Amino acid sequence: MRLATVRTSCGSTNAARLDGDLLIEIPGHADVGALLTHDDWRQLADDAAGPQHRLGDVELETLVPRPSKVLCTGLNYTGHITEMGRELPAHPTLFAKFADTLTGPADSVTAVPEDPEMDWEGELAVVVGRTAYQVSEEEAGEYIAGFTVANDISMRGWQYRTTEWLQGKIWARSTPVGPVLVTPDSFDPATAVLRTTVNGITVQEHAVDDLLFGPAHLIAYISAMVPLRPGDLILTGTPGGVGRARTPRWYLKAGDRVEVTVDGIGTVSTPIV
Repeated sequence: MRLATVRTSCGSTNAARLDGDLLIEIPGHADVGALLTHDDWRQLADDAAGPQHRLGDVELETLVPRPSKVLCTGLNYTGHITEMGRELPAHPTLFAKFADTLTGPADSVTAVPEDPEMDWEGELAVVVGRTAYQVSEEEAGEYIAGFTVANDISMRGWQYRTTEWLQGKIWARSTPVGPVLVTPDSFDPATAVLRTTVNGITVQEHAVDDLLFGPAHLIAYISAMVPLRPGDLILTGTPGGVGRARTPRWYLKAGDRVEVTVDGIGTVSTPIV
């Protein structure tokens, strides 16, 4: 199953099921996050009979506009850890974002004058399907609604002002997420490849299976501390190939387009303005 959040002609949003290239709205559910609060969300999506749209005829909103948590994993691909000159960590490196940081899968992101060191981080993201608190890694898969694509666009100058990364990660409307949620029965992280391009040039291409801490481990680890709620997002980290690690360093600027694709899910395509 594939789910999306569409922007409607009346200025609101609605959850929808994607069948082929046809989006079928799920009435009464403003977005995928709202849909996931219902235990029978799969049945509600299966039974959807609302207005229909051809994919491409409507804009897509960020998949879950108002998650209670957006938790991110830093340095989680062995290749990326190596390129940043670090040792493999024993535990996940976590930081948070806020809902204000999220934006749609085709929306533009502004090159802010405060920091010219804007970088890309293509990522697989996990969408939580039901409340998870102190669950084991063996149980964690039961709490995954599905997977989507994210770009953790980062302001490196601000990120490295201190040893804490938060201030480089939470700029408003800087994290595109989408285009769809793909349920676990239709997506296998072990075989997927993540690719990032800038102006058509491939800058990241890496097997998702190289994650040091996989989705189930992250859910178990985070839920040991705090409950995860339906619609919460977990960004699993980026592979090697970020701009800051290049020689010379390569940063995004107005006029660029950065795209992140995960096999079996789709693409977030972001013009920098």
